[in-house]
Amino acid sequence: MPRDEFEKLVEKGFERLPQWVREKIKNVALLIEDEPSAEERKAQGLDADETLLGLYKGIPLSERGESYGIGMVMPDTITLYQLPIEEAAEEDSMPIEQVVAETIWHEFAHHFGMNEQEVREREDLL
Repeated sequence: MPRDEFEKLVEKGFERLPQWVREKIKNVALLIEDEPSAEERKAQGLDADETLLGLYKGIPLSERGESYGIGMVMPDTITLYQLPIEEAAEEDSMPIEQVVAETIWHEFAHHFGMNEQEVREREDLL
């Protein structure tokens, strides 16, 4: 899929987040890369047959203290990995836009302070 089409799916996926969630998102850059780098894969402890659909890097809202934002603060980042998302959609016979939206929700859940187990438990309720 061309990158510009994928970017439109990311925009739509972000818009699918509830309004109250979007209003609470502060200082987060949403990025797109083809695949996770070797360094990211190593940092996440991935085996050769594993990959990432997305990755949150930053200080979760639940951990930001009173002094957060005093002075210049680099934005948190959420990176979506296009090729693994496309592969996951194909393997699971799901529309790519659904995988994108679920990945966006998953990574923003980390931004709000949920650990991997909490995110997965809440996904089971969706």
